[in-house]
Amino acid sequence: MKRKFLLAAASVLVAMLSQFLAAGADDQTSWQRDLLAWRAQRATNLQAPEGWLSLIALGWLKEGDNSFGSADDSRVQIAGKAPAHIAIVRLEKGALRLLPPAEGFPKDLLVDGQPAKEQALLADDADKPSKLTLGTLTVIVIHRDDQFALRVKDLQALTRVGFHGLHWYEPKAAYRVHARWIPYNPPKVLDIPTVLGTTTHLPAPGAAEFTLDGKVLRLEPVLEDPQSTDLFFIMRDATSKTTTYGAGRFLYTELPDHGVNQPGEVWLDFNKLVNPPCAFTAYATCPLPPPQNRLSVPIPAGEQRYHD
Repeated sequence: MKRKFLLAAASVLVAMLSQFLAAGADDQTSWQRDLLAWRAQRATNLQAPEGWLSLIALGWLKEGDNSFGSADDSRVQIAGKAPAHIAIVRLEKGALRLLPPAEGFPKDLLVDGQPAKEQALLADDADKPSKLTLGTLTVIVIHRDDQFALRVKDLQALTRVGFHGLHWYEPKAAYRVHARWIPYNPPKVLDIPTVLGTTTHLPAPGAAEFTLDGKVLRLEPVLEDPQSTDLFFIMRDATSKTTTYGAGRFLYTELPDHGVNQPGEVWLDFNKLVNPPCAFTAYATCPLPPPQNRLSVPIPAGEQRYHD
């Protein structure tokens, strides 16, 4: 009787273990499937008509009148088939106004879908930023710290039409880690350097502490704006010297399970590390990793160098 009982108990344990392993295998398959779909969508987003690959020009505005077009005397020069003089943007004490060039606006120039006229312009940090379109070109004003610039995109940009796909490390479950969330009350304000040589200031609500390959590591994310629904990690690791973008990579995660103000946990899936826009175009304004987010260990996961 005792032997039959032990055999029955062992059978139950084997069945339970089999179910557990099957569930784990299903979870792993589902995770990889979702990750690969996410990676495919990233490539699609980059190739979108107004994605990062379409950037062809970036010009910083000075106080006063700023002309833009293909002419050599343009403050913001646009190479290619653009008209010699498209328009003028007047910057006065933070206010922006669109003015016609001497020969008038090009007849096909639109502002928010309407024929161009002398009018106020709104930068990209406004609720409804102004968008200028002319043929395959799109022009917006961006506001970065205390500076304004014109950002120009082209559907036919060589970087867009010549896109050759992204390079990724193979998915690795070991680089999907459970981190301890340590809130900062009040939040810290991080000095974030940029590729422009400027410094921007963003709030860091806490730190994510985790163990990777036996080492305890810590990263500080920032919030891009007060309404952010995710954490933004600007970081680099030892692979930046070999296989990943030298300036660093980005990682977005969901907020911690108890919010940013309470201790809790947060998942860091380094398989979703991505290159910043500056890896694809010289006309982006990328933040760089602060010193505390420059890890000395390699994290061979996520997106690799694009131009290799």
